[in-house]
Amino acid sequence: MITKFCLNTLLILLISSFLIVVSVRYEPDWKSLDSRPLPSWYDEAKIGIFIHWGVFSVPSFGSEWFWYRWKTSKEPGIVDFMKRNYRPGFTYADFAPKFTTEFYNADEWANIFKASGARYIVLVTKHHEGFTNWPSNYSWNWNSVSVGPKRDLVGELATAIKSKTDLHLGLYHSLLEWFNPLYMADKASGFKTQDFVKSKTMPELYELVNTYKPDVIWSDGDWETTDVYWNATQFLAWLYNDSPVKDTVCVNDRWGKNIRCKHGGFLNCNDKYNPGKLQKKKWENAMTIDRYSWGYRRNARLADFLTLHDLLSEIVSTVSCGGNILINIGPTHDGMIVPIFQERLRELGDWLNVNGEAIYGSKPWTHQNDTVTKNIWYTSQKSSVSLDVYAILLSWPEGKVLTLGAPVPSSTTVVTMLGYSTKLDWKPGTKGGIDISIPVIPSNQLPCTDAWVLKIEGLEN
Repeated sequence: MITKFCLNTLLILLISSFLIVVSVRYEPDWKSLDSRPLPSWYDEAKIGIFIHWGVFSVPSFGSEWFWYRWKTSKEPGIVDFMKRNYRPGFTYADFAPKFTTEFYNADEWANIFKASGARYIVLVTKHHEGFTNWPSNYSWNWNSVSVGPKRDLVGELATAIKSKTDLHLGLYHSLLEWFNPLYMADKASGFKTQDFVKSKTMPELYELVNTYKPDVIWSDGDWETTDVYWNATQFLAWLYNDSPVKDTVCVNDRWGKNIRCKHGGFLNCNDKYNPGKLQKKKWENAMTIDRYSWGYRRNARLADFLTLHDLLSEIVSTVSCGGNILINIGPTHDGMIVPIFQERLRELGDWLNVNGEAIYGSKPWTHQNDTVTKNIWYTSQKSSVSLDVYAILLSWPEGKVLTLGAPVPSSTTVVTMLGYSTKLDWKPGTKGGIDISIPVIPSNQLPCTDAWVLKIEGLEN
C-alpha cells in the first residue's frame, strides 16, 4: 500500500529532478558552453550532405571563391576568363540576376539526399559573398527574393526535408562578407568597432534559427579575428538556453580564429579534416566529391571527381576514428544536381543499404586499423549480449584466407559478411588474431561492388 508520506516524497523528488533539469543554463563563456552534451542524434547520424549554392554558381568557374580571386587575388585564369566572356565594366553583382534556379525542385533534392543514406544536410545560406539564399531582412537587395531566383531557397528545402524525410536540417552561415563596407570598416579599425556584427552577422543568425529551426548551425568565415568580435559566446548561450532548437541543435568550431579545433559542439578544424586516428572530441570531416571546388564548376573533368571507392575510403576512415563525414555537392545556377553528383550519392545509398549496420550509431573500437592486413578499418556496435566488431575491407582479399591481427576470437565467435547469408569459416591465427576463410563468390552474387564488411561476434577483446 502506498502511503501519503511515500506519495509526498515521490512528488518532491520528481519536482526536484525537474527543477535540476530546467535550471541548467549555459553561460556565455567557453567552459560553460563546452560542458553542454552533444545531442545524441549527431553522433549516431555519421553521414551528412553539404550543399554549396549561391551567386558563385553562375560563373561556376574556379571555385566558390570566384569573386575574391577575381578582385583581390587577381588570379590570372579568372581575370582572363572575365575579359574573354563578359563586357567591360561587368561586376560580380551582375551575376545575381542570372542565378535563376528555374529547375530547383526542393522535393526532388530531398529525395536524392534521402536516397544517399545521409542522415542530415547542411545548406549554404550565405557564403562569403554575402548573398543570402533566404529573404533576409538584413541583406537589402542582395538576397534570393529581391534578385535572381525571387524565391526563398532555404525555406523551400527546409520544408521539403522536414515534411518528406526524416533527415535533420543544417544551415551553413558565413560570419564575414568579403566586400561589405561595414565589415571592411570594422576590419580597417583593427576590429575595434563591431558595426557589421551588430547590424548584419548576428541578426542574420537569430533570423535563421527562429525562421527555419535548424538542428545544425555550421559557422564559417571566422578566421580574420577572434570570437570576441563575433559575439560568438553570447549567441551560443542563447542558442543553447532559449532558442526553439535548444535541445537538438549542434554547432561546429568556427567562431573565431582562436577557437577552431578547440571549442564548439564538434570540431571541423580545417576543410577536409581527417586526422586518421581516434580523437578525444567529436569531429567532422567536411569534404568534397569534386576534388578542387565546393561550388559547381562547368569545366570539371570526370577525373576531378571522387570515385565511389575514393568516397567510401574517406567515409570508413572517418567513422572508424569517431568522426562524422559531410559530403559536399555543388548544384548549378538553375537548380540542378548534375548526374555525377547524383550517381555518387545513390551509389553511396546502395552501399549503406547493405552495410549501414557498420556505420550508423557505431562507436570506435579498440583498434582503428588492423595490425596485420592493410586497408581495413574497424567500427563496433554494442548488442544486448556482446560487442560486435565490423572489419571494413577496402580491397578484396587476394588469397583464400584473410588474416586479421587485431581481433582475438573465442569459442563462440561467429563471422559473417554483411549482405551474404552464409557464415564464414575461421580459425585462430598462428601468430594470434584470426584467419578467416574467404569463399569464392561470383561477382554477381557479391553484396556490393566496393568495400565489404565482415561482422565478427563473440570476440575475447
